[in-house]
Amino acid sequence: MSLFNLAFGTGARRRPDGLTGLAVKIYAAGATIWTVYAAAFSETDVLPLTIIFLALMMVLTFLLIAPFGRSSVTVIAWYDWFLALLASASAAYFVFKADEIAQRITLLDELTTYDLLFASTIIFLTLEAMRRTVGLGLTVIVIAFMAYNLFGDRLSGPLAHGLITGSHFLDIMIFTTDGLFGVPLRVAATYAFLFVLFGTTLAKTGGADFFFNLAASLTGRSRGGPAKIAVISSGLYGTISGSPTSDVVTTGSVTIPIMKRIGYHRAFAGGVEVAASTGGSLVPPVMGAAAFIMAEYTGIAYVDIALAALIPALLYYLPIYLQVDLRAHRDNLQGIAEDQVVPFMQTLKDGGLFLLPLLAITWALLEGYTPTYSALYGTAAVIVVSMLRSSTRLTPGSAFEILHETSIKMIAVAGACAAAGLVIGGITMTGLASKFSHLVFLLSDKNLILSLMLAALLTILLGLGMPTPSAYILAAVLVSPVLTSLSIDVMAGHLFLLYFAVMSALTPPVAVAAYAASAIADENPLRIALVAVRIAIAAFVIPFAFVFDHALILKGSVAEIALSTGLVAAGLVCLVIAIEGFVRAPVARPVRVILAATGFGLMFARPLLAHAM
Repeated sequence: MSLFNLAFGTGARRRPDGLTGLAVKIYAAGATIWTVYAAAFSETDVLPLTIIFLALMMVLTFLLIAPFGRSSVTVIAWYDWFLALLASASAAYFVFKADEIAQRITLLDELTTYDLLFASTIIFLTLEAMRRTVGLGLTVIVIAFMAYNLFGDRLSGPLAHGLITGSHFLDIMIFTTDGLFGVPLRVAATYAFLFVLFGTTLAKTGGADFFFNLAASLTGRSRGGPAKIAVISSGLYGTISGSPTSDVVTTGSVTIPIMKRIGYHRAFAGGVEVAASTGGSLVPPVMGAAAFIMAEYTGIAYVDIALAALIPALLYYLPIYLQVDLRAHRDNLQGIAEDQVVPFMQTLKDGGLFLLPLLAITWALLEGYTPTYSALYGTAAVIVVSMLRSSTRLTPGSAFEILHETSIKMIAVAGACAAAGLVIGGITMTGLASKFSHLVFLLSDKNLILSLMLAALLTILLGLGMPTPSAYILAAVLVSPVLTSLSIDVMAGHLFLLYFAVMSALTPPVAVAAYAASAIADENPLRIALVAVRIAIAAFVIPFAFVFDHALILKGSVAEIALSTGLVAAGLVCLVIAIEGFVRAPVARPVRVILAATGFGLMFARPLLAHAM
């Protein structure tokens, strides 16, 4: 555990009190207002807007995230005030020179001494902010990439590259939109921020309670009801939050104790919550920040990504729900008492209007509005719905909480996206992506299935301990050229990488979502992670299925889509029975082996038949 904390531990989250705490909250609320205006209404060039956003987030980072886990959580040290001031000064310098930066010719116009000084300063501040928010592990990876940029010319063999001087490095990283201020940070400052605002508003107005009560009314009375509530409510909440860890903490604090109380083992209760929460990032229409980055990186419309992800997301939750049900049947686990469940019609009467914001987002995306405006429409719909009932009506106090909590929730996302920008800039300079592809092909001998397995493994390894957006970005830059070289469909290939980037949150040995669940379940996090991998087995199989059968991502006729979906669903059912070893009675081991083989055969039946013909 100590090694985990060393590599992936973050600084302590501060809760300054008194006037200092109030001043920080006012600043955070102001940052939210400015970011919403800049993302949706400002006509200013994107570069200064991105610079200002990073500065706003770094100031909050240094004020609210202490340098170490054991630092004071109430007192802001003098050096953190200094770092916050330095971040503001650096941003002011770059905003002042924004027009000059936009007009200069990269690598031809010489950088001034002040340019080099402030560029170096903002990289240092970014690395420190990253270390505090996402841990030393990602920071070391970024520093390793930077070292490769600066000293890789001294290597021999295929990994060597030409000379990159310090000024060349800073020029690309800071004075273009290919480095620090590139696509990941722009996504954080627009789509991601506004959807976090939407999720925070929905939670503050009672939407999260409605989704929990809805899940309870549908499944709470059935056998193993609390676990089924966890599957449904965590999936619904996870698509809004976009963070497996925060989803586990939010919904798991309710569902895990109830699951334990009715008889589920601690590891299984934690594993169900981790698997259900992690999958929320794969569920349309929101899908978390990584899907927005995928839209920017590939040029595919976000609505097309959301539609393509629909059937795989439903298939992901099928085996989770089925495993919960089979385990409850085997161990004779009962549901929640009747008097503890709000009736379905009463749930709809009390909060059914909270379905309208999700419908508003879906409508906006289908009508061709950008994700930025779709999130705004969804947030506006939440506010309108909340005003219709006195119990959920927004007050000035709750509105203020929404504003400052949104910026605070974005601190870690901004740090991760800034780190990803540094990595992408370095890879662009050195051409590492093509060399990485060469290495994969050397190992796989250009075998399609083996190359896909290596791509999946590398994506999980790149994502260990990282937020999903960072994991996907690294995979998109380093691994996607492998899939392109194999002539894999762009949508299928990047959705494949997105799935395994998401799954890195529950895959051992790091499994950050499992560590979040361990404190609630009072169980070893690695044991929870192993159970979560088994429960989320579909996520490790479905991506291979839709790479070979595009009907699963809605590319085909209605008949082809229905047939493929039915075959994969039947295959997953066989696989789950083989895993659990139980239907209405225990299943013998030889039968389980046959069921597992049948399951895989059904899932890949259409592409295998097509290949045979």
